[in-house]
Amino acid sequence: MKALNKMLCLVDGEHYLPVTKEAIDTLNNLEHIDIVGAVFIGGTEKLRDDSEDTYSEKLGVPVKFAKDKDIPYDLIVEMIREFDVDTVMDLSDEPILDYPKRFKIACKVLNEGISYEGPDFKFEPTSQYDIMQKPSITILGTGKRIGKTAVSGFVSRLIDKNGYEPCVIAMGRGGPEEPEIVHGEELEINAEFLLEQSEKGVHAASDHWEDALMSRILTIGCRRCGGGMAGEVFLTNMKKGAKLANEVDSKFAIFEGSGAAIPPIKTNKKITLIGANQPIENLTTYFGPYRVGLADLVILTMCEEPMCDSEKIAKIEDFVSEVNPDATVISTVFRPKPLADISGKKVLFATTAPEGVKDKLVDYLESKYDCEVIGTTAHLSNRPLLRQDMETYMDKAEVMLTELKAAAVDVATKDALAAGLEVVYCDNIPVSIDNSYPDLSESIIELVDSAIDDFNKSS
Repeated sequence: MKALNKMLCLVDGEHYLPVTKEAIDTLNNLEHIDIVGAVFIGGTEKLRDDSEDTYSEKLGVPVKFAKDKDIPYDLIVEMIREFDVDTVMDLSDEPILDYPKRFKIACKVLNEGISYEGPDFKFEPTSQYDIMQKPSITILGTGKRIGKTAVSGFVSRLIDKNGYEPCVIAMGRGGPEEPEIVHGEELEINAEFLLEQSEKGVHAASDHWEDALMSRILTIGCRRCGGGMAGEVFLTNMKKGAKLANEVDSKFAIFEGSGAAIPPIKTNKKITLIGANQPIENLTTYFGPYRVGLADLVILTMCEEPMCDSEKIAKIEDFVSEVNPDATVISTVFRPKPLADISGKKVLFATTAPEGVKDKLVDYLESKYDCEVIGTTAHLSNRPLLRQDMETYMDKAEVMLTELKAAAVDVATKDALAAGLEVVYCDNIPVSIDNSYPDLSESIIELVDSAIDDFNKSS
């Protein structure tokens, strides 16, 4: 027998009470729906009595009123928890709830793991399949090109070095048809190897190949298509990848999101990445607060001009603290780390970083790695422009230094090798913008230990 759907209704004083009563009765008469309560969220036009007892008696369900004129977001959450609600049904309307307020309610509701719906909409939390038989974390993001794979590599190397024996499960828009194991701890993944894979038709710059190359640990590559507003994917084989992760010789699993899509696997803890270069309204409105609310650790990336200024960083940090006060927040920048010695060499540097930070990255490479950067290109995601930039500088360079992104293999690596250049791949390392933040490495180890404790308690 199908379980009852316990529903909480949002009602307002812009509707005549008998009309609201009819709507609630209509829902209650539907099979498998049980209206367990209602929240009065505002409006006085047709309000005759603001007594909770009167409304509860006339509507036939427990009703709670807001104690002030603001939308009672916290009261909605309290009622969800008190009555173990499955669905929040919105029976309100303009002018009480406009679009931003409804999105804020949606984020609050989805963070409770239940759905929020109305007459012509339904938002659901992302699928979280309970598959894992070992402790695990998720790394998710608020968008594309904000550094998820770089942070995933940093996390996996760090915890591998500290004896946690991790594997990484990554989903990407160019991932394999069946989950693919890449033994980064065994393979010599160099330019020639990746080019060979590319010529076989493999997307050799896919995230799991980058993870394997940068971290030298076992990775499992998955694919996905589509990304919903709250992070659900239309198609993915990550469930199969998670089952494979249970079987491989590792003791800890790291699930890596793709773009703003969230891995559909239930894990013990979550890291949310926020790109400080993103429009702030994309973070503070829509489903940005939902993703922030999922986090145990929030890492802000790209926290430098021209991508953002100190004022914007402060606004984002304040927003995160308001939405998710229990999460640790660390603001960072990325700095390049070549995976081979480039000292004394003339370097052509290919990156996905914006043109505005190019000079900072060049200065960092030249000062830290004793090389000469004779040219750069920020067009790894644009093959024609990448080729054009490479043609400009290749005859002066000895080394092609490239991030493993987008066209890094099929264009940057292939053309550089053909021109007789050495190809060196480049990692990106997150670095805190100053010493006022908690130590990033220590915070990650604490999160991993917490995930292990959480897994052991639930086993």
